This record gives sequence, structure tokens and C-alpha cells, in this order.
Amino acid sequence: MSKHPHVIFKPGPHPAVVTGIGIVSSLGVGARAHSALLAAPTAPPPAIDSVRFPPYSVHPLPEIDWSTQIPKRGDQRQMETWQRLGVYAAGLALDDALMKDDAEACSTMDMIVAAGGGERDIAVDTLIVEEARARNDREVLLNEKLTTELRPTLFLAQLSNLLAGNISIVHKVTGSSRTFMGEEGAGVSAFETAVARIASGQSTHCLVGGAYVAERFDMILSFEPMGYLQKGPNHPFWQREQETGGVNLGSGAAFLVLESLDHALARGARIYAHLNGVAGDRGPRGDGGFEQRLSDLADSLAPDEIGDGAVVFTGATGVPEMALRERHFLARRFPLAALRTQAALFGHSVEAQFPMGLALACLALHAGTPVCPFAQDIDAALQQAATTAIVTAAGHQRGEGLAVLSAYHGGSAAPGDKL
Repeated sequence: MSKHPHVIFKPGPHPAVVTGIGIVSSLGVGARAHSALLAAPTAPPPAIDSVRFPPYSVHPLPEIDWSTQIPKRGDQRQMETWQRLGVYAAGLALDDALMKDDAEACSTMDMIVAAGGGERDIAVDTLIVEEARARNDREVLLNEKLTTELRPTLFLAQLSNLLAGNISIVHKVTGSSRTFMGEEGAGVSAFETAVARIASGQSTHCLVGGAYVAERFDMILSFEPMGYLQKGPNHPFWQREQETGGVNLGSGAAFLVLESLDHALARGARIYAHLNGVAGDRGPRGDGGFEQRLSDLADSLAPDEIGDGAVVFTGATGVPEMALRERHFLARRFPLAALRTQAALFGHSVEAQFPMGLALACLALHAGTPVCPFAQDIDAALQQAATTAIVTAAGHQRGEGLAVLSAYHGGSAAPGDKL
């Protein structure tokens, strides 16, 4: 069982709904592009770059005109790519919710961000790795390089809460601000906190999300020693073997505008979906602990049987053993739900994986059309539109999460309700 007992989520008097989506993946930019992708008869092939980081493959960012959401060149220059990506996606979400030009709404909007560390000095990392090959006193070597090679401002550039700070500066979102770190679990905690605050009445509207850039040598260096990265040619997601790793990292970002239902209706907002609940936990995965935690999370959020109008967006990372264990659990717990393997199309986006899954789920529920399969021969075709969506997270090392969403069928809607 978990060493950190989980507090079961109890819905409050204020239901949370999603009214704005900003999403960027290797396959496109914005809610409209991803909604069209989901509604297509078949999914497009994944965008894979196997040239720049051999023998590893990554899902790269698409072409992005940063100036459409970050108009000042000075602001763009002082941000690392992962920060620009997060600020850009946050701007898309605010635009989509029709709140970007509402100064009062932005000034009272809470913000919760899932973030990793900043980009490292690759030249210094390379120097340390090379010199460590010829020395046994590596702790001494590391201290030497820390004091002689790193520029002092690098530590400021690496602060995780700079993403939230830059969103505040560029988009004037100046309510309360929280930043979570902790790999995949950070995305779960960000949304779990936002939904709980809205449900209790502590918040009426929140901007929540995360961003991740896979095209970084330091990210490759972080994952490679653990043996998690897929090596060699790209293989379909469910055909990856333990001996060759299994994770293809994917660049991506997703920010959502969450509101209480009353707040959204009062301003005539377009509502994508109800976010019924989010829960997360962590602990040892041996002796069935992984499956037991997922079961506990599912029981807390979806105690009743999920029917055949449900779709599961699995956040499986690609680590073969854990991905297979999650898949078996989902087949037992939600036998009537159709599986959609997120990483098969978009790669694994670590802190941004869970936010991206939620964004895709909201688009699917709002569209009212069947969602195309993501993984060939594994994801079953849907004959009807989804009315319920489940989003999972199973971190590459630790941390589990689950969210349940449902289609919205009532209330007021803004002009241009359908994408």
C-alpha cells in the first residue's frame, strides 16, 4: 500500500467545468486542429524525429509562430523553449475561453502549473561526463565543476516557477499561483488541486496545465541511465520490448481554463465537459501495489459501472512492464470502455502528459463524434460518440493518477459552440 495515504476526493457544491483549451503537440497547434484529428476516421501517423538524437526518437514540436501569443520579442528571448511553449499554450486556452482580453477575469484567475526543471548547460554536462570517465573521485569532480563552470544566472533560469511568472507577465493572469514539480505526478496534482478548490468554493476560475520539450539532450541524459528510452527504429507502442526501452519522449503542452459551473453559466461560456474529479497517489508498485492504487482511485471517482459510451485516454509512458500492467487493469476495471493510447500518437510528455490527456478528453466529449483509434490493432474502433472519458497517469518511475469527465448537455453556450 502507499506510504502516503490518499485522501479520497469528495465533490463539493460547485461542479468544475472546462471552458478553454490550449494544446500543442507534434501533430498540430490548437484545439481546432486536435479536434479534427480526433474526429478523423483514422489517426495520422505520428511525427517522429529519429535523426537528431540517435539511437533515440522524439516527437518534435511543430512550426509555431510564437509572436501570436508572445508579441514582445524581448519576452520571447528571455524564455527557454519549454517556457515559451507553456506561455503559448496558456494564451491559446485564454483565447479559447474568451477571457484573454477580460482584465478583471485574468486578475482574479488562479493559476496552477506542472513544471520540470529548466534547461541545463549542455556544454558543462558534457564536460563532466567526459572527465568522469577517467576519474574515480567523481564527487570531487562534480564539486569542482559546480564552482568553476556554471554561470550564476543559470540557477535563476532553471527555476520551475518561471513558467507561471512568465504567464503572469505576458497574459496578466495575476490571481494566486502554484507550481508543482514531480514528473507525471505534477500534472495530476495540479488538476486535483484546481478541481478541489473550485468544488469547495475557494476558486471560481483557474488556468491549469503544463509544458514539456523533449528535444533536449539533458532530457535524453536523464532517461537513458534508467534504461527507459526506446533505442533504434520506432516500433508501434504496444510492440516495444523491455530490452530496447519503450519510451519515446514527446514535446507538447496543454493548458485548460477550469471554472465552476455557476461562474461559466453566468458569463455565457462555451463548456467542453464536466471535470467530475481528479485523484492521485504514489507508493511501491510491487506485490500488486500499482494495481491496488489504481483500483482505489477508480473506486473513489467512478464507483458505478462505466458503460460502453466511455473512452479511456491512457497516459502509459511506454515502459513495457508498467504499460502492460496498466492495460490489463483497465481491461478488468472498465471492460466496456474503448482504449486510446496517447503516447502512440504524441509520445510521452512527462509533466504535460496528464494535462494533454485531459485536453484530448474534453475535445472528444465536446465533439459528439467517435474518437479515432490511436494505436493500430490495439485501440478498438468506436461506433458512437463518447459520453464519459477517463484519463490515467502512470509515471515512468512513480505516481498514479486518474480523472473522470462527462459530456455537458445543458446550460448556455457562447457563439461558435462547436469547433
